[in-house]
Amino acid sequence: MTIVRALLCSITLIWSLMSVAEETQPSVQPITLLSQMTRAMANLNYSGVVAILKNEKLDTLKYFHSVQNGVEQERLLSLNSPLREVVRNGEVVSCLFISNNSAIIDHKPVGQSFLQDFPKDPEILDKAYVITLEEEAQIAMQAADVILLKPRDQYRYTRKLWLAKDTHLPLKVEVQDFTGGTLEQLVFTELQVLGSLNNVELKIDPQQVQHIHEFEDVGLDKLPITLKNIPTGFEKKFFNRTHLHSANTQVHQLLLSDGLSSVSIYMEKMPKNYHVGLQSSGAVNSLSRVIDDYLIIVMGDVPAATTDFIAQGISFH
Repeated sequence: MTIVRALLCSITLIWSLMSVAEETQPSVQPITLLSQMTRAMANLNYSGVVAILKNEKLDTLKYFHSVQNGVEQERLLSLNSPLREVVRNGEVVSCLFISNNSAIIDHKPVGQSFLQDFPKDPEILDKAYVITLEEEAQIAMQAADVILLKPRDQYRYTRKLWLAKDTHLPLKVEVQDFTGGTLEQLVFTELQVLGSLNNVELKIDPQQVQHIHEFEDVGLDKLPITLKNIPTGFEKKFFNRTHLHSANTQVHQLLLSDGLSSVSIYMEKMPKNYHVGLQSSGAVNSLSRVIDDYLIIVMGDVPAATTDFIAQGISFH
């Protein structure tokens, strides 16, 4: 009887340990889900209605993502005034204002998604963020995996993502401050994957176009400044130059990124009547200071402490 009881106790203990292991060990790792998300965002054709809360303003837009012959395109069509359509083809973003048919074309050095820009290899985020899988939720009538990216220091914000379980597309994205308060939010009220969706071409009158930010690559080896304060995980991505026609001046830009958060450092000859100091708008903070007759502006989707930390460590060679 003693042997039987001991055997039963052993079996019970084994089953208990297996149950605990199943409960505490998620079937899919969050890094895997993030990799699936980046592939889905780049390769699927999908559309929906998205609500964007930014700078305490709510905007509702129709969203389209298409891939045709290897060319990825994003489109946003406003559902309220001012009526406009924004299209991203790689590094070129075109905005058409429907009321007067005027357009602005922005030439960006890197293609950034309207939804959420993520590195192709999310494992690099592990340097700066603790990535965990939260309890499942329902968004836009769809089951979602919830991923929390919590910063390991005070130099970046927390990100929270809700990914559709079947397609791995982001249904909701939040940028949170250190108290868990929402700074920015993007959420789909409806989203569907399509078998095919053609890329479109905006009908823009060439006489009504304003081109901004036409960049010339300078190269990181020509960087004229030294940065003593770079938070862990941030790396130099590019150093470019653009010409501001309205001010008849050249502006240089250095981009730093940890794969999720980004900071731009702008440099130009000191203009007249420019306010020096900290400015904030939602999740974006900007700090400007003067160094050797140059205006230096450090701006990014990071806390104010980050822009100050980076700015205070800048000096010219």
